[in-house]
Amino acid sequence: MKSVKFLSVVAAGALAAAAAFAAAPVKEVESAKGKVLAGENGMTLYTFKKDAKGVSNCYDDCAKNWPPLMAASDAKADGAYSIIDRKDGTKQWAKDGMPLYYWVKDKKMGDITGDGVGGNWDLAKP
Repeated sequence: MKSVKFLSVVAAGALAAAAAFAAAPVKEVESAKGKVLAGENGMTLYTFKKDAKGVSNCYDDCAKNWPPLMAASDAKADGAYSIIDRKDGTKQWAKDGMPLYYWVKDKKMGDITGDGVGGNWDLAKP
C-alpha cells in the first residue's frame, strides 16, 4: 500500500512539473488602458513593431532597455504562445508569433510607461 501511495505522489509531481513547462509564464494584469499581458513578476509585456513574426530585432542596447521575456531551454509552446530562437542562441516567448519584452522604466505591476515609446512599442494584450 505504501508503494502505491508513493507512486501516486511521484506521478502527481511529474504531472505538475510537466504542466509548469506547458504554459507561457504570462498572466493578465489591470492597467490604465485595461487588461495587459504581464510576466510572472506582474510587469507589463510589450511587442516591438520592428520585429517580424518569429524574429526578434531587439539586441544590444535595445535589449538592455527592453529585456526579452526569456524562455527556458525546455519550455514548450502553448496555444498562442510560441518560443522563438534569438540570434544569440537564447530562447524568447512570443504571442501570436510576436516576441515579448519588458520595459526597464516600468517599476510596478500595471505600469505601462513603455506604450508608444519611439512609435515602436505596443502593449501586449490578452
